Amino acid sequence: MRTFDFARTGLELLSDSDFRFVIEQFPKPGKSYEEISRAIHHFPEALESMLNSEELFLKIRDESQILLDISPFLLFSVFVRRSLADKRIIGDKKVVNYIANLLSLFAAKSRLYRIERHDEHAHQYITDMIQEAQTADSRRQFLICAHIGNYSLFLTGIFFKYIEYCHQYKRRPVDVQFYVDFGKTYYERASEHTIARDFDLDETFFRLSIMFEVYKDALNHLAKQYLNLS
Repeated sequence: MRTFDFARTGLELLSDSDFRFVIEQFPKPGKSYEEISRAIHHFPEALESMLNSEELFLKIRDESQILLDISPFLLFSVFVRRSLADKRIIGDKKVVNYIANLLSLFAAKSRLYRIERHDEHAHQYITDMIQEAQTADSRRQFLICAHIGNYSLFLTGIFFKYIEYCHQYKRRPVDVQFYVDFGKTYYERASEHTIARDFDLDETFFRLSIMFEVYKDALNHLAKQYLNLS
């Protein structure tokens, strides 16, 4: 069964170069990269500990050319975890990995406005997505529900200041709460779909629905502190 690009809740998107970069931050005398890599694959909690470490966070935050060496997924995996820690929030690992992948995907504007990666038409407004869902088949309805949730979380998490500015000074009718409400509603609808269960996303979507504001606030912190988006 073909998966969707957003349907990732593990760390399988870490590349070989990501693993090497992470391991190099924790040198083990007498141990080769291959030996450490094998150990990490057998003990995933060790990798989780590394992704939460102060050493790795500081290296990525302070290195201006870091994106030449690591994937966006690794960068966001570390930054999302750090933001949750800064806010004293214990995030679900699957949800954290899901969000890190989502940020990696939506960093490309073309993907942000498409319900599926290769869609011919872009959707900038939630109302247009909902209108399409009314005549779509079951698979497409699931994708639209998931995308509305993803789109709402990304905008309210990373570009919340822009939403507030447009609402206050450009008299646009939608505010942050508008996106929060739609994000929570459509993540819940996505969680109830049979396709969500097929891809083991039902619990992830449900958690995103009931804790939408919590993860949004963590992304607000990430945007301000680590991406310098003010």
